[in-house]
Parts: sequence; structure tokens; C-alpha cells
Amino acid sequence: MRTIKVTGRGSLSIKPDITCISVTLSGAFPEYSDAIKRSTEDTERLKELLLPFGFKREDLKTLSFDVDTEFEGYTEDGVYKQRRTGYRYTHIIKLSFESDIDRLGQILSALSGSSLAPEFTLSYTVKDKEAARNELIGKAVSDFMAKAKALTDAAGVKLGDIQSIDYSWSGSELEIRPMNRAMMAKCDSFGAEAGCAPDVVPDDITVTDTVTVVWEIQ
Repeated sequence: MRTIKVTGRGSLSIKPDITCISVTLSGAFPEYSDAIKRSTEDTERLKELLLPFGFKREDLKTLSFDVDTEFEGYTEDGVYKQRRTGYRYTHIIKLSFESDIDRLGQILSALSGSSLAPEFTLSYTVKDKEAARNELIGKAVSDFMAKAKALTDAAGVKLGDIQSIDYSWSGSELEIRPMNRAMMAKCDSFGAEAGCAPDVVPDDITVTDTVTVVWEIQ
């Protein structure tokens, strides 16, 4: 049986409509139990801080949580040694909302004015990810159909039954991160006059994916 294999490529640019803030809370304490207790207290304070901006407690999602042992180095009798100094908790929490520069500014102002002194990163994504992925597949399908027709016309053959379709979401992220480093939530960094809203206009999110089809040819 003769076959032909064609790979179609789809490309899509989408305007992001969801703003995501990843907030990092961290603190070091002499005892493990103290680190756990403070992490719970700080997380609750963060939730209370964000409630006035239309968030519910369950809207704050944990991306990661760790408690690591901290050490310091010292020299004793000419020998380098390490000793434990305590424990550091790190809790990264993500919240998402429909993009609104005024709301973003209010949130960052609240974070900067709190004693939590968190770090944060901004990213942007799209609300309807499934629709975007389906549109991307459709573009890839249109591409391989056009290629298959051109190839078979040139070879003087016809397409028969489809033998296999190879497609799996490549993992292309429907997300853009205009800030590469975590930033301290300090109003002075953005200007109090602007309500602590950074002047960030995210570019369109561009993703590509492929679909490979094997046909019988006649």
C-alpha cells in the first residue's frame, strides 16, 4: 500500500484578556513550627487584603509551598563547618482576573502598603483557552489539506483513506510574561500617582502547533 505523510502547521496570535499575579510570601524563623505558623498567618492576611477587590479566598491558588532548612558556614579550628540557623518558608500564590489596569493598580497599591512586603510577577493569558486551541488545530488542518492537495495534484495521484493522525498538544503556553524577574511591591517603583500600576501593555500571544496525517494514495 502506498501512503503519503503530510504535516500541517497552524499559527495563531491572540490578544491576552486575563491578568495573573504570582505573589511570593517568604520568611525565616528559628523553628520549623514557627515557619509553618507564620506562613498560615501571612497567607490569611493576604486573602483578607485582597477580598475588597472582588476576590474570594478560594480564588487564591497555591503554585508552590516549601519549607527549607537554612544553614550558615563557619570555621572552627581551621575546619569549615555548617550549622542550622532556622527554617524558611516560601509560598507562591497566583490570582487571576479579567484585565483591568485600574484594578491592577489598586491591587499592587494594596500589596505595597502592607507589611507582608511580597514579591510578585505579572503574566497575561486568555480566558477561553479551549477555543484558542481548537482554532489552532483548525489552522493546522487547513494547512495540511492544502499541502496534501498540492502534492497529490503534482504527482498525479488521489488521496485514499486516512491511515493515521498524529496530534498532541505541544504544550505551547497560552501565556506571556513581560516581566522576567520578580519585583518588590513598592509604590515608589511605579509611582504613587499611577496607583502603583506598571505601564505594561502585553504583546499578543503567538502559538504554533502541528498535525501529521498519513493517507493511502491511489
